Amino acid sequence: MYRSGYTLPVFACAAAVAALHWLHDRKPLSIASVDLIEPAQIAEIPIEQVAGLSENTALAIARSDPGDNLDLTKDTPIWALVEWREQGDDAVIIKGGEGIGRQLNADDKPAIYAYAQRLLQENLQRILAPGEKITVTIILPEGRSLAIRTSNSAFGVVEGLSLLGTTGISQPLSTPDQLAVFRAELQNKASRFETLVFCIGENGLDLARKLGINPEQLVKTANWLGPMLVEADVLGVKKILLFGYHGKLMKLAGGIFHTHHYLADGRREILAAHCAIAGLKSPDIQAVFNSTTAEAALTHLKSIDAATGSDWVNQVYSAIAETIDVRSQEYIQSHSESGTKVTVCGSILFDRDRKIIVKSKTAGLLMGKLC
Repeated sequence: MYRSGYTLPVFACAAAVAALHWLHDRKPLSIASVDLIEPAQIAEIPIEQVAGLSENTALAIARSDPGDNLDLTKDTPIWALVEWREQGDDAVIIKGGEGIGRQLNADDKPAIYAYAQRLLQENLQRILAPGEKITVTIILPEGRSLAIRTSNSAFGVVEGLSLLGTTGISQPLSTPDQLAVFRAELQNKASRFETLVFCIGENGLDLARKLGINPEQLVKTANWLGPMLVEADVLGVKKILLFGYHGKLMKLAGGIFHTHHYLADGRREILAAHCAIAGLKSPDIQAVFNSTTAEAALTHLKSIDAATGSDWVNQVYSAIAETIDVRSQEYIQSHSESGTKVTVCGSILFDRDRKIIVKSKTAGLLMGKLC
C-alpha cells in the first residue's frame, strides 16, 4: 500500500510554528499542527528539536517525510530560526538561509515560492498577537549538497533547494501510483473543459498561471505524457496545449513519450538533427551535439544569433515545436479507437529563466483563447 507524505514547505512551516510557540510559551512542541490550505486539512508534524537561542530567538527542527516517494529530501532535516523584531510593517518576514537556493533570474531572491510563502504567512500570523512581528529564516543544512543531484540550476536556482509546489501533499512522482493520481485529476477536468493545458512540472504550472491561464484547466503530467495524451483523447478532450521546459518537452519530437531521463534521452540528437535540417553549419551542429545540457545548446544558438544577426533559435525551435505537435497527434492516433478525429495538440517551450522560446502555430491559436 502506497503511503503518502508531505511536501518540504510543510515541514518548514511546522518548524517555524514550533519555534514561535517556544518564544510565546517557553515550552517545546513535540507535534506542530499545520493547516495545509491546499488541500484544506490539518497535518500533525513531529518536531525533532526546539531550542531557545536567546530571549528573542528560537530554533526548531523538523525532518522531511515525503511518504513512499523516491524523493531525495527524504529524512532531510529542515530548520526554522524565528526572531522577534520591532521594525517594519510586515508581521512575518521570510528569509532563505543556508541550503535554500537563490533565484538568479529574480535578483537572487530565495527560492521560496508562492505556496510555501502562503503556508508560512497564514499559519504564523494566526499565532501572533496584534502588533507582534517576527523574522523567519528557513535553513536546509543538506540543501547545497542535495541540489547538485537536481536540475535546479537549469531553472536558475543555485546553491540549494527550492521550497516549491502547489500543495502540502507529496505526490508519488516516481511510482506508477502517480499516473493514477494524474489520471483522476485529468478525468475531473476533462468533464468540465474541452481544452486543457498539460504541464510537466511545477515550473510550467507556475508560469502558466502567471500568463493568465485558468488554473482549473492546468493538468500536471510529470513524465507520463504519453499515457496522459491517450487518456485525454479517450475522455473527449478536443485540444491540448503542451507547456514545458524545452529540455523535457523536446523529447516528444523524437517520439519519446515517457520523459524521465532514466528511460530515454535523445535531446542532443533531436536538437542536432533539427539544426542540420535548418542548414546550420557543421561546426555549430557539432557544438550543439556536444553540449552537456539542452540549455547549453540553446545558449550556443543564441550566441550565434547575437554575433551574426541570424535567427537560428527561432528556426530550430519552431521546427521542434511543430514536430512535437505532429508526433503527439501521431502518438494519440496510434492508440486511438475513435477513427481519424483525435485531440489537437499545440506546444510551447520555455527556457530556464521561464521565458517562452517558441510557440507552435497551433499553440498560438490555443493561447489566444486560453488567456
